[in-house]
Amino acid sequence: MSKFIFVTGGVVSSLGKGITAASVGRLLKSHGLSVTIVKCDPYINVDAGTMAPLQHGEVFVTDDGAETDLDLGYYERFLDITVGRDNIITAGKVYQSVISKEREGKYLGQTVQVIPHITNEIKERFFKASKGYDITIIEIGGTVGDIESLPFLEAARQMRPDRNHNDTIYIHVTLIPYLSSSDELKTKPTQHSVNKLREIGIDPDIIVCRTEKSLSREIKNKIALFCSVPQEAVIEAPNAPSIYHVPDILKKQGINEQIMMLLRLRSKKWDYEEWSSYVSKLTESANRPSVKIAIAGKYTQLKDSYKSLVEALEQAGIANEINIDFSFLDVQHKNFQTDIKKVDGIVVPGGFGDRGIEGKIDTVKFARENNIPFLGICLGMQCAVIEFARNVLNLKKAHSTEFNKKTPHKVVDIMEAQKTVKEKGGTMRLGAYSCALKPSSLAKKIYGKSAIKERHRHRYEFNPKYMTACAKKGLITSGIHKKMNLPEMVELKNHPWFLAVQFHPEFKSRPLSSHPLFDSFIRASIKQSKTSGKRKEFKI
Repeated sequence: MSKFIFVTGGVVSSLGKGITAASVGRLLKSHGLSVTIVKCDPYINVDAGTMAPLQHGEVFVTDDGAETDLDLGYYERFLDITVGRDNIITAGKVYQSVISKEREGKYLGQTVQVIPHITNEIKERFFKASKGYDITIIEIGGTVGDIESLPFLEAARQMRPDRNHNDTIYIHVTLIPYLSSSDELKTKPTQHSVNKLREIGIDPDIIVCRTEKSLSREIKNKIALFCSVPQEAVIEAPNAPSIYHVPDILKKQGINEQIMMLLRLRSKKWDYEEWSSYVSKLTESANRPSVKIAIAGKYTQLKDSYKSLVEALEQAGIANEINIDFSFLDVQHKNFQTDIKKVDGIVVPGGFGDRGIEGKIDTVKFARENNIPFLGICLGMQCAVIEFARNVLNLKKAHSTEFNKKTPHKVVDIMEAQKTVKEKGGTMRLGAYSCALKPSSLAKKIYGKSAIKERHRHRYEFNPKYMTACAKKGLITSGIHKKMNLPEMVELKNHPWFLAVQFHPEFKSRPLSSHPLFDSFIRASIKQSKTSGKRKEFKI
């Protein structure tokens, strides 16, 4: 049976529980153990699909079509694993399942309560996700003391008495605030947070302290004394140069060895060299030349809205030994057109709703006319098709029916399978689908194979009726989902690098294996950067 590690958080939210959980997973995987991670989100939403990016960050999509919290992206990237719908547990899912069972009469007339029915449902999901793994790490979202997370914490508490004592441990991530006026680090919030956890019945085994300043031995001893943990179990987690340095920081303090001891596990091997090598390259990249990449979107106020995209570009930068200088351009504001003149490559990412659409279309036009390397993703591909239809095919009123149902030229239209869909949650074209690549295309050259699988999240597609007209003028469909005859990739002839995709390649990029699309795009942007001093004045 799998061993369980629960990661909780206290004092404030957004402390980095996901990064801590993923880093611990990376270290334990280096011991030769099989590791999986589960995220418990206490919100009542069934999934993250209907949540606004500016409130919640990006929606990460799995191969099996789950719309999840962005932490699952960290899990995949750190552990180099593929997660699925069993790796995300929301309060909405749990209550929906329990109520459904009650309506079916499966509780035999019992009064349905949080304990045991809700907590049993949660624990069943813990065990389901853990099958086949040596270790299951479970991150419980929110902060200790939040009313929403109490059922998950209670389920976590029950896991220790339900099993052998050495099968379950608890890691608590907390904040040590620094008061600049008195030049002091304060441990009291951590003490209160641990006391709150104890009231629930959980005694943490390890405390990970987020801090701006290094913790002295005296402070560590104080935390250990008041929180009843050994001094070595107080782990310092300062601000790191990059999230990928966190496993190193934790390893140097022996967190993996403590966990192995607490869970009575033996190392099968020790293989950390590949990760260590990546971190070294990451450190070196800061001193390398830069290439300026624009992300032209409408959620740029919150960078987490494009988390996987940024990570994928940075990973491609490291693979190509170049530093990425990001320019986040809000396409809703006209001044972005001035800023876009200074970049070496342009990405137009996905999104929903008509806000900022004309700005995205103008961005595509700029990239096409000025021979700037361009990568369109999801809505970015749809904008590329609309721009081409308007300005090359001369279909001036061409649009997507998502934004103008009465357009005479439906170059982007709702998919046939989506026309009867009434509910918004979990009903898009989601997850991994196959795509056949056209011989002799840029897409085929980049991937090096004839068929690929990539993850999707959309309702609207490039209308196949316009494929031939676009191809005659130079915008060819280089990737297609044959079963449904859906265009998946388009590319422009006679352009240094112009490619747009209906899927989300950023979800499959990893630190140790960057995605070929981003690799190729960055190489083209580097080439553009080298010739930037010779190029003509850009057209807007």
